[in-house]
Amino acid sequence: MEDTLSYMTKVTGPLELIRPDVDRALQRFLDRQRPAFDDPDLIAVMSAAEDFLAGGKRLRPAFCYWGWRAAGGGADPGVFTAAASLELLQASALVHDDVMDSSDLRRGMPSAHRRFEKLHLDAEWSGSALQFGEGAAILLGNLMLIWSGEMWRTSGVPVASLAAAQPVFDHMLTELMSGQYLDLLEQAHGENTFDSALRVALYKSGKYSVEQPLRLGMVLAARSREPWIDRFCAEYGQKVGIAFQLRDDVLGVFGDPVETGKPAGDDLREGKRTMLIARTLAAASKAQAHDVRNLLGDPKLDAEGVARLREVIEDTGALAYCEDMIGRYLRDALDSLQTAGITADAREALAALAVAATARRT
Repeated sequence: MEDTLSYMTKVTGPLELIRPDVDRALQRFLDRQRPAFDDPDLIAVMSAAEDFLAGGKRLRPAFCYWGWRAAGGGADPGVFTAAASLELLQASALVHDDVMDSSDLRRGMPSAHRRFEKLHLDAEWSGSALQFGEGAAILLGNLMLIWSGEMWRTSGVPVASLAAAQPVFDHMLTELMSGQYLDLLEQAHGENTFDSALRVALYKSGKYSVEQPLRLGMVLAARSREPWIDRFCAEYGQKVGIAFQLRDDVLGVFGDPVETGKPAGDDLREGKRTMLIARTLAAASKAQAHDVRNLLGDPKLDAEGVARLREVIEDTGALAYCEDMIGRYLRDALDSLQTAGITADAREALAALAVAATARRT
């Protein structure tokens, strides 16, 4: 089995190998929920959830599945369902994040609150369309968070495995919500040091994108949280998670809208206090810092303003600095795989996943 799986991983890649099973698990779960939404007024909620879940790279389920394989997990269809529950968690976080950032687009489509806002406007209902859209999106995000826990608990993975991994799942949710609050706080007080931005990135994205999904899969397979698992998740998972978030920071400013699914420079309009911006301000001249503070967070920022901020970010060396950090974190993570006591197929897959999660796509 391991030789066959190793061959398939080389041919299709670790993400593509699991995507069909994850997609089927999500569709089966949504089909079970559908009868509760047969009321004509609720169809829009189910439709929004389905459209949102149709996108995404399935990165978090991939880290969970290959964590399972890394700790010796075998062929169990339930693990795909357990891993797929992380897509519902991701969807919930993104819907809420878009409300907090007033984002118009997500994955190339109107964000959930804009979708519901349009529903209100088209129907010519009474009251504020904006308030309706944001309220409906918050409820949709809450619903998908509830579904994530339900899908996890009913995955079919052995009870002993779920019991061992449940504390990891619960802690991951707490970290995510803490990270969302820290993100709001960062923008409110405007401190924006590199260390403070790194703290937000770890809690809000890095840990729940890589480190905790990896730990979930490993604990599911081992049926206990062994010390070596935590060491590996810190040495490999946390480093990939930081590099992943740094790459996301860069894409949020320099990324192709076709790739990111959001308008060019959207993170700049939203005023996101990322590690990239923190490094820019730390290295900026007085005039450059003035431009950054004056333009960052302007919702009407035009192409000329985006170009100016990009110029400052490059001229201060912040872009090169972050690219160098991504490379160093990636190399350290890949080095840690060489001495880790994990299965050969997982070592190969996790190396490919680390590269895929941090690759330059600008």
